[in-house]
Amino acid sequence: MKIVSALCGALLLSLSLAASADPIVIKFSHVVANNTPKGKASDFFAKRAAELTKGKVKVEVYPNSSLYKDKEEMEALQIGAVQMLAPSLAKFGPLGVKEIEVFDIPFIFDNYAELHKITQGPIGASLLAKLEPKGIKGLAFWDNGFKSFSANTPIRTPADLKGKKMRIQSSKVLEEEMRSVGAIPQVIAFSEVYQALSTGVVDGTENPISNFYTQKMNEVQKYLTLTNHGYLGYAVIVNKKFWDGLPADIRGQLEQAMKEATDYANKIAQEENDTALEEVKKSGKTTVYTPTKEERMAFKKAMAPVHIKMADRVGSDLLQSIYKETGTDPSKL
Repeated sequence: MKIVSALCGALLLSLSLAASADPIVIKFSHVVANNTPKGKASDFFAKRAAELTKGKVKVEVYPNSSLYKDKEEMEALQIGAVQMLAPSLAKFGPLGVKEIEVFDIPFIFDNYAELHKITQGPIGASLLAKLEPKGIKGLAFWDNGFKSFSANTPIRTPADLKGKKMRIQSSKVLEEEMRSVGAIPQVIAFSEVYQALSTGVVDGTENPISNFYTQKMNEVQKYLTLTNHGYLGYAVIVNKKFWDGLPADIRGQLEQAMKEATDYANKIAQEENDTALEEVKKSGKTTVYTPTKEERMAFKKAMAPVHIKMADRVGSDLLQSIYKETGTDPSKL
């Protein structure tokens, strides 16, 4: 009897050791192509996570909406069907964290230096902390780039967008942005934008150039104007219950992998957009226009009321703290 008991105990121990040897799997879902800044940074994180944890963690990356689309991924994270996402910042308004929609306000940042004062400072950390009551842990902000307008007719002035159906992400701020120039906002999932543009469901859209090019929008948009009017970035987030349940040493190694991936993501974002812009020009299918300083200022003035109208939604104190940090207040143009 003792021998049987000992054998059973040894078997259970063996099974336990075998089970503990299995890697922790993190399913990381996102909606853009592999060759975008976010796609490359996700793959970089997966590689560094495996290296730093010595194979104890396996990050499975699912790009291009292959697992979940825009509208589905946040719920999938909250119920634990996936463990990690990097949604664009516009996604957090519908979740109930309206403050993060501050990043959607047009012309709130003029350059990366102003932006990084927020995303890499205490204001950014406080915004990520607001996700925790939703069962979400915010790990980092990743850049994509500054957005530009595209359409099938030239865009030189705000009036050129009047009456145009423009695709946006689901965001009250972006709706107001489009209305400020007389455009008609249309919410469409990112994976469906190419088809919507090619069939005329919408007339145009706004995107960083890397998204514009990798989704082949240059095939169905004749004009692109480099307004750099708004920022598109991502928050890398995990299911909080899953994250808190990880061993402390594993969590520390993943935090290091995320820090390195964030540095990498932000470094390549501008490079990827510059490369994509050259490829768009080279394709010869889209006419690229760079507005003069005066023309860009006209867009800035036309959209200045968005700052005032959205102050109650994102928080006037938050807006003022950002203006103070960046040294500019576009609402007063």
